[in-house]
Amino acid sequence: MHSARTRPAPAVEVAGLVKRYGRKAAVDGLDLTVAAGSVTAVLGPNGAGKTTTIETCEGYLRPDAGTVRVLGLDPVTDAARLRPRIGVMLQSGGVYSGVRAVEMLRHMAGLHAHPLEVGPLVERLGLGSCGRTPYRRLSGGQRQRLALAMAVIGRPELVFLDEPTAGLDPQARRATWDLVRELRTDGVTVVLTTHHMDEAEELSDLVAIVDGGRVIAQGAPEELCRGGAENSLRFGGRPGLDLVSLLKALPPETAAAELTPGAYRLTGTVDPQLLATVTSWCAQNGVLPDRISVERRTLEDVFLELTGRELR
Repeated sequence: MHSARTRPAPAVEVAGLVKRYGRKAAVDGLDLTVAAGSVTAVLGPNGAGKTTTIETCEGYLRPDAGTVRVLGLDPVTDAARLRPRIGVMLQSGGVYSGVRAVEMLRHMAGLHAHPLEVGPLVERLGLGSCGRTPYRRLSGGQRQRLALAMAVIGRPELVFLDEPTAGLDPQARRATWDLVRELRTDGVTVVLTTHHMDEAEELSDLVAIVDGGRVIAQGAPEELCRGGAENSLRFGGRPGLDLVSLLKALPPETAAAELTPGAYRLTGTVDPQLLATVTSWCAQNGVLPDRISVERRTLEDVFLELTGRELR
């Protein structure tokens, strides 16, 4: 275990990042730190600034203000030293339309000193059946899997994955999740953008929610979901129950509401003791509760609360 003195330096450090396009600030004073060996998910609505932030970290864009350090290096001025150490998955592909999938992957492997074996990676990501197919004839999902393979073939220390499971079927999506987990187990740092909230909850150690060009919330998924009302308990009963009496039996931070006649919701920290208290109160008051369910606040709930529900 690392002590405070020997703790590894962050893989990515972004401080006060500003990137403008004309008068519009796509990124406006953004701060982000990514721990080495972790999986960090960057979430945000369309136009929030997350893609611009990632492309700046990758060295494709030059900041207008602020500092960016990736593996301790400036991604623009130290690009030649940094590129062999990182993997980048691009949505656009960056592949010549006539090249065959496996040929492209072998070419990428040849650019690195100690690449992964091409054959096992091809089979792992289900590219074997289309290995000799020209890129222009690949389906969207096949192109996505090839882009992922190209990003990891060189055994990078850090990999940026842009929407890694967009357009994938459930089997390919799970295979991608397994690969991301193995990368983390091997000590590789992963930074991914995704619109799939379940993906961020399942894979990430840290979630950073970006909106308006800044990080507006960050933390482990369970920490973000714990904010406010952690859980809610719903149950059915006869309409017009005496909720004041019920609340007197419950912890003071609990709230209660009759959503529709006969449909009740309690919010707060829902634990076995609270559930037992509710059922006991119902028994004492001649109430037969039904449809009892415990619902936890999800990352999607948090995301919508912070960024709004309107379309972007």
